[in-house]
Amino acid sequence: MVSTSPPLADALAAGPVVLDGGLSNELEAAGHDLSDALWSARLLAEEPEAVVRAHQTYYEAGAQVAITSSYQATFEGFARRGVGREEAAALLARSVELARAAAGRARAGGVAGPLYVAASAGPYGAMLADGSEYRGRYGLSVAELERFHRPRLEALAAAGPDVLALETVPDSDEAQALVRAVRGLGVPAYLSYSVAGGHTRAGQPLEAAFATAADVDEIIAVGVNCCAPDDADEAVRLAARVTGKPVVVYPNSGESWDAEARSWRGSPAFGADRVTGWAADGARLIGGCCRVGPESIAELAALLGR
Repeated sequence: MVSTSPPLADALAAGPVVLDGGLSNELEAAGHDLSDALWSARLLAEEPEAVVRAHQTYYEAGAQVAITSSYQATFEGFARRGVGREEAAALLARSVELARAAAGRARAGGVAGPLYVAASAGPYGAMLADGSEYRGRYGLSVAELERFHRPRLEALAAAGPDVLALETVPDSDEAQALVRAVRGLGVPAYLSYSVAGGHTRAGQPLEAAFATAADVDEIIAVGVNCCAPDDADEAVRLAARVTGKPVVVYPNSGESWDAEARSWRGSPAFGADRVTGWAADGARLIGGCCRVGPESIAELAALLGR
């Protein structure tokens, strides 16, 4: 199914657009075990209906953009499970198709307005499933990273999403590879870093990191995700100033993961009331990441009048 909505870039020019929240949140809340190297991508083959329901829940909560379950879906990762290249490409395409199906159901249920699909492409470290997605600096060249990302992006683009989500990027070298890899695909993209303070997770200054995408026509928005809400505040202002593009922002709830106790600690710092500041500073694609569920997205959507 092809999108009949106006181009996402046009929607961003008109005002803020609401992203969804953490897909894994919703899947785990429904009882699905995601303790797997493929994470939510495992369900593309095993329980696709669960993915559709999770996307639909976010659309019904007020999200206008659903991010697909392909964050950790790669040819290499699937190959380790004995999944051949042709089947892996079909699963990548399925991630887009399931989000489209959810949009169709949401519309049939009375959800009005344009609904978009963002095809997720996580960083190289997400494929490794060893935490390096939050460190970067993999020891690979920009050219090697481009060769890794391009085939997956081609498969996702061929499925016809509205935008490619180059998300949770920890490192400006990988960002360079990604912006090269999206050239000529015929689908726009947004670039979103995972950050800590005023730096990428790899320790590079954010100003230089954002500048990587400033003159890339294929990139329609630049910003941050999977970070603390406090870190998002200054990053939004900086991304807008450096790139002149719409800003994408979808931080975590603000809780922290205790690896020893295997539980979340602290209190959520993601409040829908923060979004007015982000929107005033140039954010146009606004949502939540880890631990941000449908209730928070509904509050955010109401605040933005969506």
